[in-house]
Amino acid sequence: MGIRSTLSKPFASYVVKQQKKWSAQPGKYQEQIFKNIVKTAANTKFGQDHGFSEIRNFADFQERVPVRDYELLSPYVKEVVGGKSDILWPGKPEYFAKTSGTTSGTKYIPITKESIPNHINSARDALLSYVHETGKSRFLDGSLIFLSGSPILTKTAGINTGRLSGIVNHHVPGYLRTNQMPSYETNCIEDWEEKLEKIIDETIDKNMSLISGIPPWVQMYFDRIQNRTGKKIKDVFPDFELFVYGGVNFEPYRAKLYETIGKKVDSVETYPASEGFIAYQDTQTEEGLLLLANSGIFYEFIPADEFFNDNPRRLTIEEVEVGVNYAVVLSSNAGLWGYSIGDTVKFVSKYPHRLLVTGRIKHFISAFGEHVIGEEVEKAMKFTLEKYEDVEIVEFTVAPQVTPEEGLPLHEWYVEFSNPPSDLKAFEKELNSQLQKLNSYYDDLLTGNILRNLEVVSLQKDSFINYMKSQGKLGGQNKVPRLSNDRKIADALMSYRIQS
Repeated sequence: MGIRSTLSKPFASYVVKQQKKWSAQPGKYQEQIFKNIVKTAANTKFGQDHGFSEIRNFADFQERVPVRDYELLSPYVKEVVGGKSDILWPGKPEYFAKTSGTTSGTKYIPITKESIPNHINSARDALLSYVHETGKSRFLDGSLIFLSGSPILTKTAGINTGRLSGIVNHHVPGYLRTNQMPSYETNCIEDWEEKLEKIIDETIDKNMSLISGIPPWVQMYFDRIQNRTGKKIKDVFPDFELFVYGGVNFEPYRAKLYETIGKKVDSVETYPASEGFIAYQDTQTEEGLLLLANSGIFYEFIPADEFFNDNPRRLTIEEVEVGVNYAVVLSSNAGLWGYSIGDTVKFVSKYPHRLLVTGRIKHFISAFGEHVIGEEVEKAMKFTLEKYEDVEIVEFTVAPQVTPEEGLPLHEWYVEFSNPPSDLKAFEKELNSQLQKLNSYYDDLLTGNILRNLEVVSLQKDSFINYMKSQGKLGGQNKVPRLSNDRKIADALMSYRIQS
């Protein structure tokens, strides 16, 4: 064993010991964070505008601080972007994480000196939890690759600005830099396809042991390697042991990814966002990701079916229930306050609080009141693929068709198959049946002849890659929404339809 793998084990033991302490009493640690961040920000412009000096408890905070998304918080962010200090958090941020907004254009999410450890240490601790539980640490001695965005940073009012993955790249611990891939120069290439070819050039003859990235882009990396070598990934990288991923549900990609690898490898799921690193998979034996209750973020959870009400309930970690979909709201030492990140989660256990990411609060289909969410379409596809074991998919998205040329409205599933079903109609029927079981409203609409059964639209090879390229969002941390309540994506994908 090398020095990295050897030294990781006692450090992992310490990290997990601390983790067990705060995960057993998350309410206690959440309260400490809440009091600390409110006190620290009391003299900022936001703190003064919202009477932070008079806040004594969570109820006071709720009265003074409404839930906001980026658009509603943007007047304060614009002051920070304009160069002003002491607006959302004392001083100025260390970084802006730059992301794409829907109605707000480019979003600038502040990352402060105090919040950097949340992003960096959480990723580290996810790996150390794996080392501690499994005893496997040899992967730390091999080459590690993080498929991510460019680390090139620009200046905004003197503040370093870039993609979150690029910012994090500047904080990779020194002991990992010597075996981190790809090179800095290659990582700076903006064009994803050019970058991918260079990454393969640099890694194809290396001892790759850990590979990390969003599943569809890792799959693309693997496919290009297979095209070059004609070999399974396990034969190209025989020491590949651990796959680390986040950003999307792994299940729709799992079968094809493992088939390309040629063997099953362990995996660790993470839940990072520009607004904060929220959770990671702390065990290989239990479902869900451990909510990071002691990492500078104070969480609130709004029942998803109440989110758009005038006065929804805002629950603390001690008040959540297992099995309920919640919208995530956070306040943090990055200077975000009552901030809705747009994600929905569902807890699968308490003490420790483990959750599943179930979708986006604004990503749903409810053209007729069915309110189908991301978790439901992904489960419907997963259960259908389990019955059609020979079928493999690359990617899919779902949209309503309210005004079809004939017949009742329906849901259309745009699917790129790598191995299509021999009987598409039977596959459609099973998919429809699974969705009916998962969503009673959808079932009622079918039974009441308001909707008709879903249809699968088969797409050509590389349809989603070409679509993302056309949107300037190929690679990196970009991902296709799993479902939409409009037809913007669906109409764009129609040009890739396989004509029957």
